[in-house]
Amino acid sequence: MSTSLYDTDLYAWATGNAALIRAGRLDEVDFEHVAEELESMGRSERRAITSRLEVLLMHLLKWRLQPERRGASWEVSIIKQR
Repeated sequence: MSTSLYDTDLYAWATGNAALIRAGRLDEVDFEHVAEELESMGRSERRAITSRLEVLLMHLLKWRLQPERRGASWEVSIIKQR
């Protein structure tokens, strides 16, 4: 699958490579960029979960230690982050 397509239309490149893999046409797959995208996806997911955990822990601590300041926004955030 064309590297230039990778640079110009990531969605088309990704769906094209997925189709090639499903069809067993592995000699045509852009493995270098597939590996790069998988690594990037993993980093992004890790950052997202870290961020959610930080917000959850912060609001749980505030909920516990500042009961007089409890509000609906903290409760919604705690539920959402869980």
